[in-house]
This record gives sequence, C-alpha cells and structure tokens, in this order.
Amino acid sequence: MGEERNETVDELRQHWDAMTRLGRTVPDSGLAGIGEALEASGPWPEDPRRTPVIIDTDIGGDADDALAVAAAARQVPELVMVITGDEVRGERARFARHLLDLIGRREVATVAGASLGESLYYCVDGLIPDSVPAQPTDVVAAVRTVCEAADGPVRWVGMGPLTNLARVLAEAPDLGRQLRLTQMGGALRYRDPSRAEHNIRMDVPGAHAVLKAVGSGVLPTPEFIASEITFTPLIEITAEHPLYQDLRDPQGPVWARLLADHLERWFAGTRYGGTMQHDALTLSAALDLPFVDSGHLNISMDPIGRTTQVEEGEGVRLRWSLSAQHEAFMGWLSAALTGPVHVDLDAVVTDEAASCPWTALE
Repeated sequence: MGEERNETVDELRQHWDAMTRLGRTVPDSGLAGIGEALEASGPWPEDPRRTPVIIDTDIGGDADDALAVAAAARQVPELVMVITGDEVRGERARFARHLLDLIGRREVATVAGASLGESLYYCVDGLIPDSVPAQPTDVVAAVRTVCEAADGPVRWVGMGPLTNLARVLAEAPDLGRQLRLTQMGGALRYRDPSRAEHNIRMDVPGAHAVLKAVGSGVLPTPEFIASEITFTPLIEITAEHPLYQDLRDPQGPVWARLLADHLERWFAGTRYGGTMQHDALTLSAALDLPFVDSGHLNISMDPIGRTTQVEEGEGVRLRWSLSAQHEAFMGWLSAALTGPVHVDLDAVVTDEAASCPWTALE
C-alpha cells in the first residue's frame, strides 16, 4: 500500500511551477509536453482564502444581515470592511459599527453607502448609543484603500442591493479586476413571478450595471446565491429557534443580546415571524465552505430585474447556486455565533495601526 500524500495548496503550486519550468528547459521532450499541457490549461488557479473580505449589507432590516456580519466578525480574521446599502441617514453604518465594536473588531472599517430613499426595511432605531459617531461615506475611496493594501484579490460579499458595487465599478473600473463578488440575489423561479428577487428589485439599474461589467470583463465572473436555495424554512430562525434562545441568554455577551433585541424587533414588526439566513449562506459560499453547490449558467436580466437562464452565447455567464446543504450550514452558523471565536481579538486590536491601513478611514 502506497504512502498517503497530503501536500498543502502551496506545495502543489510549487510542483506545478517546477514542472512548467522544467518543461521549458528541455524542448521536444516528454517533459516539455507535460509542461506545455499544464500551461495550456491556464495559470494556477488563485486561492482566495486569506484575502481581504468586504461585506456590503443593508444591515438593520431583516436580521439575517446582522447575524452574518457577527459570524464574519467572530470567524473571519480577513474581514476588513463593512459597507452599508439602502442607507437610512447613516444609521445602518452606525449599527454595524456598534455591533463590530461590541464583538471586539474595532479595526474593521465601516462605511455608510448609498441611500435608496426612505427604506421600509429598517428596525433598529433605539439600539444604537448616541456615542457611536457618524461613519465615513466615501465608498470608492474606502474600497480603493483596501485594494491598494492587498497583494491580490479582494472578496466582496454582497448581502443587499448592488448600488455600492455599481458605483465602484463606474467610478473606479480599475478596481473591478481585483474584486471577487459573491452576491445574495437573483432567482430563476422567484415565488412572485411578476417581480424580481428583493436585492435585485431594490436597485435594478445597479444590478444591470454590475452584469454589464461582468460581460465586458471589468469584473471577473461572480457567484450569485439565488433565492431558490435561500428561501426555505430549513434555515429560518424564529422566536422558538435554539439559536435565538442562546442569543437571548441574559448571561451571554452584550453583542449577542444586541442581536437578540434586533431579532425581536424583526419578529414583532413584520409579517414574517422569522428570518431566513440568506446572507450567512452567501457568506459561507464566499468563504469556500462546502454548503453551496454552484455551476456556470448563462443568465439574462429583464428591464425589471427578473433573472432567467438563457442559451450558451446569450446573456452573461455567472456562477449560480444550484443546491445547498442547509442542515450542515445551520450547524456551522450556530457554532460560528455561539462557539469559540476564531479571530485573535487581542492581536487585531494591538496590530491595527501597523497592519490595517484602512483604519485611517475611521
């Protein structure tokens, strides 16, 4: 029986580089053929793990955004920025700032992004102390700061309308090639066929602009986590759910009680009675966790934002969610919020001035 090999990704890349270099040194040989075949397959695929993460969220409405941001704050050391969309007088950004501070992620920048008018989806009034200041508002400058500080790609996790990303791509298209978008939104079988999925519907021109940027090569192929796999009671949290009960524990941390208060507001103030974890599932896909299965589809978007699959050569080619392991995902989310934290909070606070240039935005 042969010895089992467990090379790391870096070691495998070193083997790939060595074989391609060796092939070039001995032309017209079998090794040259192997090297040429490896190079013809394209460059070594990039590994986005450990690259900076930007979250673009309409936090403060449906509580799934806040749960996703909290999970990222506790489990993703690479989280560097939270940008808010569908803004309400800058209050969403102030709420994000308050939540991040309570968790101990003071080095993560927060930016108040675009407003879409008076939002119907906002329910955290009174949960933000007056001591939390207004947050910066220059989204493009903030994203440029993160991109310039990064050696490679930057992950953009879209949890709300595409307004902020569309603005970045319009005003700073040079940044587009560096961004790796995972977006919650779109639907091939939306529950109301007369309209588009919520995040797309909130800013249809912005969504069209992002797809146009993909089609023109300004933005690399993104992944969309569509409502067919996120709109399900399998990932719904209600007042009876064990995770809500854990967050509600009066002996728990202050940030958990803030999330519980937010959930309570959402349950009481809407007709839904629960919150489906659309955004945390999208976060898991951006983190390359094994819960979402996606494939390449050609997608077209009509004038009111409805998305449909079209034939090869039509529309825009995207990675599109096909299925999900919902039970396993909910186990991960519960552990992310109630289990051990995977971010060295002492280190990020101590080192923030030296290692996080975007903190100057604060």
